[in-house]
Parts: sequence; C-alpha cells; structure tokens
Amino acid sequence: MTDVERIERNGKPLAYIIRAQLLPEKTTFLTPNDFKQQVGFVVYPKDGVITRHVHRPLERHLVGTSEVLVVRKGRAEIDIYDDDRTLVATRELGDGDIMLMIGGGHGFRMLEDTVFLEVKQGPYTGVDEKERF
Repeated sequence: MTDVERIERNGKPLAYIIRAQLLPEKTTFLTPNDFKQQVGFVVYPKDGVITRHVHRPLERHLVGTSEVLVVRKGRAEIDIYDDDRTLVATRELGDGDIMLMIGGGHGFRMLEDTVFLEVKQGPYTGVDEKERF
C-alpha cells in the first residue's frame, strides 16, 4: 500500500487517498498548485513559530466542489466514479486516512461506526448541490 494514491481516469484526477502513516519530515504539498483545493503537510520544529498574519481578500472563481474527508474514527469503503458515473476504484479507509475528492463522484459504505471530518469550499448556498445516481 502506498502512502499517497492518486486515482484518475483518462488522465483526469478524481481522488487522492492519503494514508495515516504518511508523516513527512519537511513541508510537503501533495496537490498541484492549480487544484482548487490544496492539501499538504506543514512541518515545524519544536518552538517553531507561525508569524501572525491575515489572508488578503483575493477573489477566486471556482467551478465545482472538491472536498477533503479525514477518518477520525472507524472504517469505511469508498467507491470512486468518473464523470460518466462509471466505477473506477473501491478503497478501504481507516483511522487517520484522508481522502481528497477532486472530480467525478463517490459513495461510501461504513464498515464500522465512523466519524469523518469534512472540509469543502463555501459558501453553502442552501441549494441541493449533489446529484445522486
């Protein structure tokens, strides 16, 4: 099992699965700069400091929604689909694993009681943003 698995179809990225055991010794970003969701590990030594700062109000135009799920507890299987709703891969996720969904579709089956931490772009529009299939 690799620490980072990139799942794609016809050269189009669909998902990254980042296993819990990955713990880089230096700052490492796993996604290319042009992805609408950036995922990486930022590493600091003991007594390191992040200088206080604010983020400038940059305007960005995004199409679609990517999301990051962290398995805080439990186990689940994820099915990853391409844009044509064809199953591309099924993987098991466990404690500490991270999944970045970039494109296509996905579904889950819980193998145990499971708690996800989910991070995705906002704002939430209140409109049903999912198309179920």
